[in-house]
Amino acid sequence: MQAAVTEEDRILVGQLLGREPRGLVDIPVRDKLGEPVVIQVDAMVANKPFPTLFWLVDKRLNFAIDQLEAGGLIAQLQTQVDESPELQAQLSADHLAYIELRQALMPTATARALQDKGFGDVLASRGIGGIANFQRIRCLHTYYGAHLVVPNAIGNLVDEYWAAKGQVFDHLSRS
Repeated sequence: MQAAVTEEDRILVGQLLGREPRGLVDIPVRDKLGEPVVIQVDAMVANKPFPTLFWLVDKRLNFAIDQLEAGGLIAQLQTQVDESPELQAQLSADHLAYIELRQALMPTATARALQDKGFGDVLASRGIGGIANFQRIRCLHTYYGAHLVVPNAIGNLVDEYWAAKGQVFDHLSRS
């Protein structure tokens, strides 16, 4: 059962985002000090579907992933995916599991509102971070944020990459 998001949580998340958090539902991942690492966002924000269930807000991880993306890791990992039927199958399974989890966590009122606005099926085909093509890597941040909640193939590859480089994020409380 998720704990209620406190006003202090909202302020902290707002500081991490640099703006007022919209659609904040929960903070499923916190660091060792209790600071937010990943937030859960409602499936509807500003009366529109919002497919990104989990949003990475940790500044250290965001910066490290920015560096990976700028260094070309997305293209490198995409080549791995393109050349591996096993990775392709795992990615598809990860996206389908994400869709299922988003549906399970979606309040009935949100599902009803999406349906009433004609968006009932929009999120049914959008996986991690709203990705429609389950074989493409668009953004490591969205995969990694989701990975910290429920491990996924791309998050595992990022973890392996960091481990090979000796990169450690000791502020995380990973079990």
